[in-house]
Amino acid sequence: MAKWIAGTLIRYFSTKPKLPKPKMKPITLNTPPEQTQTITRAIFDIVKEHGPLTVGETWDRVKEVGLRGLTSKRHMKIVLRWMRERQKLRMICNHVGPHKQFLYTTWFTKSHLKEPKQADRNSALPKSP
Repeated sequence: MAKWIAGTLIRYFSTKPKLPKPKMKPITLNTPPEQTQTITRAIFDIVKEHGPLTVGETWDRVKEVGLRGLTSKRHMKIVLRWMRERQKLRMICNHVGPHKQFLYTTWFTKSHLKEPKQADRNSALPKSP
């Protein structure tokens, strides 16, 4: 019994106390305010018009529009995170089975999530006579 208590005490005091997880700093954009407003308005309009979009789909739409202020997809991700902090956009998770899909949408639109097509179980079975 004494060994068990001693072992428990040693394990308890040998572990380090868990520190709280550090919070991320708020994002500051280095672009001029006029350019930031143009970029955010264009991204907001794209997300509002085309429904919930992934980062890749958003980037494709931005390239189609030909927005000059965005230099790269990484820059767009930073702007999207900044817009989330400012509560201009929100991120939702579409979780179907083992797959997760993170989608950006506006606060005012209803989210119509697209479920991935799955093979019908009944069609795979052979038909009995």
